[in-house]
Order: sequence, then C-alpha cells, then structure tokens
Amino acid sequence: STMRCAVSWGKAGGDPVLRTSGLKLTRETIAARLIDYAGLSVQDPYPDGFFTQAPRRAAVLIALFHEQRAWRLLFIRRAQVPGDRHSGEVAFPGGRLEAQDAGPDAAALREAREEVGLHPARVCVLGHLPDYRTVSNFLVTPVVAEIAWPASLRPAPAEVSHIFSIPMPWLADPHNRRIQRKYLSNPGLALPVIYFRPYQGEQLWGVSARITLSLLQVLGLTAAEPGRGP
Repeated sequence: STMRCAVSWGKAGGDPVLRTSGLKLTRETIAARLIDYAGLSVQDPYPDGFFTQAPRRAAVLIALFHEQRAWRLLFIRRAQVPGDRHSGEVAFPGGRLEAQDAGPDAAALREAREEVGLHPARVCVLGHLPDYRTVSNFLVTPVVAEIAWPASLRPAPAEVSHIFSIPMPWLADPHNRRIQRKYLSNPGLALPVIYFRPYQGEQLWGVSARITLSLLQVLGLTAAEPGRGP
C-alpha cells in the first residue's frame, strides 16, 4: 500500500516554493489542482482513422519530491534495446497495465519498483493528469505522486540506464522549451512535438515532454500553448 499522504518527511523548513513564480505549491495545493482537472478529455491529437484498433492501457509515475526548497521531477533514461523505438529516450517510470494490476496507480507503482527500485510505501499518490494517447497507440494515464526523499534508487540495467531529476522552476521557464512540427507516418500529417533544452546532457521531448507541460499547466506554472490544449 502507498504511504498515507498526511505523513510528513524530510528536514523541517516549510513547504517548497517555486521561486520563479513566487507560487507556493504544497502537496495539498497540487492534489486540489489535480482534482479540478479530473475528467478532462483524453489528449488525442490524431485524426479520425489514424489508428485501426483500440489503444492498449499504460501508466507512468510522475514522481515529485522536494530538495533545497524546490520541487523536482524524477525521470529515467531508457536503456538501449535493439528494435525498441523508445530506446535511449528520457521518460517517466512506467509501462503497460498487466493483468494483475488493479488499475493505473498499481501499474505505475509496480513499474517504478521494477525499473528504479522505488518502494510503494514511499509513494503518496496525489492524483492524475488527463490520459494521453501516444503515436504507438497506448492510452497513458499519468499518475502524479510525491515520493519520500532522499530515496536510494537503483536502475534495472535491462530497462534503465540513468535516473535523474529536473527542477520544476527550470521546466516552467518557457525559454527552456520549443515546439516543432514533426511529420508522422501519414504523408502530410504533422503534429506539434515539444522539445526541452538538454538539462545536464539529458533531453526531454515527445510524450514525456507533453505530459510534463500538462502538469505545469494544471499547476498554474505556465500558460497553455496557444491553440494547443494541455
């Protein structure tokens, strides 16, 4: 079972503040904002007929923690796997829902434990972002959580080559990202793809960048991109 959200941990010193905006984001504020956005429609930017079958379900863990009075987001870099189109990419811990998973939360927690050794008892689920449909036809549920920090994490070598984090104020700075139109397999079909600047050599882009931007928008840390939706 996950930890009770009432539990506090880490050093005393008050709640972390996002210095860039002066906005004080507590665990309670984050949970309340996620509830406000619950039930938003699935983010599905593809034209009718793009997919020929129903999507497979997946979940990712959007793990927040605070260090030096700033919130940070936990990321992984996927291991290089021959034939895997997402090999070597920056991502959130997560994967497809398996038969034994009770739902997206259970899947995200199981995958995080398998991939980075994060024990579920150190996770406090705060809510969810709108589901996102990927070009590979997964319907991904982003599960937003706070994790106890510091945590001793270890990458599963077959799946993860690196574990790192990025501060939320850096992610919220619009100068650190750009949108580029990328053509998919269909001739003439271009979708907006988000690319963040490399952070300490790691580049966040694609679905993980889109989910990150969705979180920033829900938390009121950045304006919605014009005409793009979250």
